[in-house]
Amino acid sequence: MPDGLNEEQRAAVTFGLGRSPGGPDEDTRDAPLLVIAGAGSGKTSTLAHRVARIIAGGADPHRLMLLSFSRRAAGEMTRRVERILDRGPGAVVGAAQLPWAGTFHSVGARLLREYAPAIGLDPAFTIHDREDSADLLNLSRHRLGLSTTEKRFPLKTTCLAIYSAVLNRQASLSETLLSAFPWCAGWESELKRLFLAYVEAKQAQQVLDYDDLLLYWAQMLEQAELAQEIGGRFSHILVDEYQDTNRLQARILLALKPDGRGLTVVGDDAQSIYSFRGASVRNILDFPQQFDPPARRVTLERNYRSTQTILRAANAVIALAAERFSKNLWSARESSEKPRLVALPDDSEQAIYVAEQVLARREEGVRLRAQAILFRTAQHSARLEIELTRRGIPFVKFGGLKFLEAAHVKDVLAILRWAQNPRDQVAGFRAVQLVAGVGPKTAGRVMANLAQAAPGCALLGEQPVGERAAAGWREFVALVEALAAAAAQWPAALESACRWYGEQLERLHDDAEVRRADLEQLVRIALTYPSAERFLTELTLDPPEATSGEAGRPLLDEDYLILSTIHSAKGQEWTAVTLLNAVDGCIPSDMATGSADEIEEERRLLYVAMTRAKDHLDLLVPQRFYVAHQARLNDRHVYASRTRFIPNALLEHFEQVTWPSGRVDGKTRESPAARQEALDLAARMRTMWQ
Repeated sequence: MPDGLNEEQRAAVTFGLGRSPGGPDEDTRDAPLLVIAGAGSGKTSTLAHRVARIIAGGADPHRLMLLSFSRRAAGEMTRRVERILDRGPGAVVGAAQLPWAGTFHSVGARLLREYAPAIGLDPAFTIHDREDSADLLNLSRHRLGLSTTEKRFPLKTTCLAIYSAVLNRQASLSETLLSAFPWCAGWESELKRLFLAYVEAKQAQQVLDYDDLLLYWAQMLEQAELAQEIGGRFSHILVDEYQDTNRLQARILLALKPDGRGLTVVGDDAQSIYSFRGASVRNILDFPQQFDPPARRVTLERNYRSTQTILRAANAVIALAAERFSKNLWSARESSEKPRLVALPDDSEQAIYVAEQVLARREEGVRLRAQAILFRTAQHSARLEIELTRRGIPFVKFGGLKFLEAAHVKDVLAILRWAQNPRDQVAGFRAVQLVAGVGPKTAGRVMANLAQAAPGCALLGEQPVGERAAAGWREFVALVEALAAAAAQWPAALESACRWYGEQLERLHDDAEVRRADLEQLVRIALTYPSAERFLTELTLDPPEATSGEAGRPLLDEDYLILSTIHSAKGQEWTAVTLLNAVDGCIPSDMATGSADEIEEERRLLYVAMTRAKDHLDLLVPQRFYVAHQARLNDRHVYASRTRFIPNALLEHFEQVTWPSGRVDGKTRESPAARQEALDLAARMRTMWQ
């Protein structure tokens, strides 16, 4: 071990785990390491082999922290490490158990519960998802009278986005408003009052939101003794997808390992595309210089996914970036087929072209699921979806409705959270209204009465809910009290909640059977967790992608086309990839050209889209778009030009195609005006290549 690795991967796996090959006197044991892993370069395999090598060298798996951006990624990494160790000499069963493998937020939640008494937290705190956080913030907004201002105050979701941006970007409120929310800059003083009230409400109810898990963790590490104790618990910390971290996460890592000893981060600056979530490309660009001596950098350039012609084009696009780590992806998979730049008359014909190409490739043996249509924003696929539906081509559009965003799932979790933490007013307000005959007014009165009483649900059965709700109320009270008393009986508590809620489904929802299947799935998921606390925490932080009946997946078709935003496509790969609207205004988006940093991220988005393709890549360039009901204008056509990220100097890397413009729905245009219009458009398409 390691086996099956190329030279670059082997260097990344072994660095710092012994003496450096630079000489017998150069001891780099556990020195900080940055692995720049190009697209399709075997990043996951390399990281898994490094973890396995650390464990095989005698490290205690319980002293390894492995941070990723999804629970599934952490689970897959653990399984890979186990397989590698099982193949090695002297294999030990269970050696790959990594109890501290997870997301930043889940690991932070575990540490906060463990150290809660030291930082003034109740270990039984509950965690709000984004929707619950917005609801609680909205309550504060109403209580401060900000929902009835003369000028329209920002909505709750906007307020939460501002609050989150301030924390994750580690910037002041005024800086955040000016850079990201300029239309809200006039409300700075009111927003300060609102955020203070929101924080006080969370503290009073002992709830934390998504951002608090990082904020409290970072603030906990500002205490020197705690930082030394927690950092000392882990001999090695390894971070996947480091380009997607925000400043708060980088601050946590540096506090845990200020000298970088035992710290490994893996990522690709060219795939940093999540600034809207607070991610900062500066974290990975500046990482080496955070330490003295600087962190070692190993670059993985061999690509195992795409053909060399696709990589040449992608390399050329990203080479024009203003700042980046230099790398040149290469592949042993030679091909004579270049990526295609396809000029089309308009977005309607673009949809027709895609449908015909998808079917043609299917006839050539490329299954629908091996083909993906990517786009910058979700609405870009609207015309295509109509065309696919008309032709009976099944498709799935990512991302769909998140599992925890489904009303029935949120209802059950609200019951559990309220039983666990009776001070959680958002959970309680939602749970109480599940009883037949109890509406928002009654629920508000119940929550106000309970807030004035001593903590707990002892007075719940005495609440006046009206005769119509009396019988159902007694059953509900019995359920909540039983759940609170039987918190240790897991997953029986969830089964009880689902059983009670199942009896309400017909009344609450029309599609009861579809939702009942989700409740069954929820119970199955619960079986994999040791306690209600771990279940509620992990499921809130990293929920399944979509519900069974609302995921968008065709239930009667075994094959289906993939439609996806570029952001949702990151980390995926397909045999054939088609990118819609490779024009200025779409990529870069006209909403993301306010600064040089925004434009550079749009360039990286195009690079990510191109590097998803294995064998076939089409970039579509419609010449015009039909725009309806513009201000002061009637419906009209807007003309577009090829994306600025593919200037004329890069055209040698592409095959340039003009798709026939004389067809509409398979029929030839006959009128003189239509023929002249076609000639004009054809002329425009020729000039775009000149």
